[in-house]
Amino acid sequence: MQNALVALAVLARTPEARIALIEEGSSIGGNHTWCFHAEDVSLAATGLIEPLVTAAWPDYEVSFPRLNRTIEAQYRCITSERLDAVVRAAFARHPSASLHTGARARALTKHEVTLEDGTALRARLVVDARGPERYESPPDAVGYQKFVGLEFAVSDLGPALRPTLMDATVPQLDGFRFFYTLPFSRNRVLVEDTRFSNGPELDVAAMRAEIVAYAHARGLRVEGVVREEAGVLPLPTRLVRRASDEGALVAGYQGGWFHPTTGYSFPVALRLAEHIASVAPEDVVGPEFEAFSERHQKQVKYALLLNRLLFGAFAPEDRWNVLERFYRLPEPTIRRFYAMTTTAGDRARILCGRPPRGLSLRMAFSRGIAS
Repeated sequence: MQNALVALAVLARTPEARIALIEEGSSIGGNHTWCFHAEDVSLAATGLIEPLVTAAWPDYEVSFPRLNRTIEAQYRCITSERLDAVVRAAFARHPSASLHTGARARALTKHEVTLEDGTALRARLVVDARGPERYESPPDAVGYQKFVGLEFAVSDLGPALRPTLMDATVPQLDGFRFFYTLPFSRNRVLVEDTRFSNGPELDVAAMRAEIVAYAHARGLRVEGVVREEAGVLPLPTRLVRRASDEGALVAGYQGGWFHPTTGYSFPVALRLAEHIASVAPEDVVGPEFEAFSERHQKQVKYALLLNRLLFGAFAPEDRWNVLERFYRLPEPTIRRFYAMTTTAGDRARILCGRPPRGLSLRMAFSRGIAS
C-alpha cells in the first residue's frame, strides 16, 4: 500500500515521471482493508485518494461494558481490490510508468533494484516498503494486534447500520478483545475479531467460528462468506526501525511509518507519499524530510509510552478499561490521536486524571514502564 500511494502521488504531481512499482503478489495490496478518519487526511490529498475510497460513513459506534457512544467523525475504507484497480488504471494512463506484479526484489541499493529473475532497474531513488513482516523489534518490547475478518453476504441490513469500531462487551480472551463491524452495503458486511495480545499466535479456525457466532448473535442473516482476511501486526513498546539496504529509503511499516498503538498505517503512509512526490528524487531525504520525520517521531514516542502502559501495567483481561476511558475523552482529542497530530494538551488529557481500573503500579515499576 505504501508504495502504491507513492506512485499515485508522484504521477498526479509529475505525470511524465519515470516510475516503477514492484509487487511480489499478483495484485496490488494483497487481501486487505485500510481504514482512516476523514480528518486524518489533508485537504490537499483528498482528491488523490478519493478514487480509492470504497465506503464511507458519517459516524461510528464504540461499545464497552460501561460505555456506548457514537463518535461524530467520518470514517472511510479502502479495499485492496479498489487499490489494485486504481493503480493499474493510473499506470495505464502514463506510458513512462511500469508495473511489475509477481516480481520479487532480490537486492536493492539507493539507486538500483535487482529482481529474482536478474532484471536490474535503475532509479534516482529507491523506496523500500516490503511490509510489516520485515519489521524488527526485540521480542521483549512488543505486543501484537491480531485479527481475523470475514466479509459476509447477508440479507438486507437496512439503511441505518453504522460501523462499530470496537465492541468490547464480548468475553476478553487473549488480551484486549473487541469485534469490528463495517457495513459496506445493505448486503455486505465485514466482521473482525481483534485482539491486543502478548503473543503472535493466531488460531484462525477458532476465531472464524467466534465471528460466525457473533454475527448470528447480532441478528445478521448470513448467506455466505465472500472474503476472509487475517493478520498479526507488531505493536512496539520501543521502536527499532530496520536500517536501509545500502541507502534505500525504508518506508511503510518496516520503516516505522505507522501508528504504534492503533496499527493504523494509511494516514502516515499518505503523508510520506505526499512528501516524496513534492520534491526531486535526490532531495527526498533532506532538511524537509528530517523535520517531517522529527514531527512523526514525537508522536511515535508518545504512542510507545502508551503501549508500555497498556501491555506492561495492566493484566490482559483488564486492558479494555484503558480503551473505555479513552473513548470518554472529547471527540477532537480522539480524532487527533488517531491522526497522530496530538497536541500537548491532548497528551496530558489522555494520561492525566483518574487512572483506568486494573492499573497495577507494581507491574508497571517491575517492567520499567517509565524507561
